[in-house]
Amino acid sequence: MKDLHAIFTEFKAEFPGIHEKEAALGREVHLAGGPLDERTRALIKVAVAGASRHDRALETHLAKAREVGASDEELRHALLLLIPTCGFPTFMEAYQVYKRAG
Repeated sequence: MKDLHAIFTEFKAEFPGIHEKEAALGREVHLAGGPLDERTRALIKVAVAGASRHDRALETHLAKAREVGASDEELRHALLLLIPTCGFPTFMEAYQVYKRAG
């Protein structure tokens, strides 16, 4: 996937060894961490990024979730689940990122 954020591209160029180790950990967690399929993992990461109010991460995870076949209906549902757990304002911030990333 192409980098969505210039700062991430800069980080990779400035710290290639650290980036590779972080990327390797991510691959290990995704591939060997448990039984969840790729689409389910992607939807969980959308919800976690939204709940954490990490807009850049949310934008990235929305794109990745779409790449692995998550529908807009599934993405919206993952974000709606923020309301009872994290509150309506947190959902609205995440929903704004979703609409912008459209």
